[in-house]
Amino acid sequence: MTLVLVLLGAALGAPARYLVDRAIQARHTSGFPWGTFAVNVSGSFLLGLIAASAVSGSHLAFLGTGFCGAFTTYSTFAYETLLLARNGSRSRATLNALVSVTAGVAAVYLGLLVASVLQ
Repeated sequence: MTLVLVLLGAALGAPARYLVDRAIQARHTSGFPWGTFAVNVSGSFLLGLIAASAVSGSHLAFLGTGFCGAFTTYSTFAYETLLLARNGSRSRATLNALVSVTAGVAAVYLGLLVASVLQ
C-alpha cells in the first residue's frame, strides 16, 4: 500500500514540477534556472511543513516521499548548474549552487517553524 501512495504522490508531483518550472522559466530570459530554483525551494518548504506536522506514515509516503520527491529535482539542478559552467557562466553556476542549497535548507527550516507555530 505504501508503494502505491508513493507512486500516486509522484504522479502528481512530477507534472506539477514541470508546469511550475515551465511557467516560471517562460517569464525569465536571463538564462538562470529560475524554474528549477522555485520548485526546489517551494518543495523544500512544503517538505518542512509535512515533516513537522503530525501526519501518519501513509500521508508522509504520499506527500513527502511521493509528491515532494517528484516535485523537487536535484538532478535537473545539477545538470543546469553544469550547463551554466560549461557555457562560460561559472559565476552563475557557483551562484546557483550556493543560493539553491542555502535557500533549500532555509526553506525546510522555515517550513518546520511555520508548522510548529500552526500546531
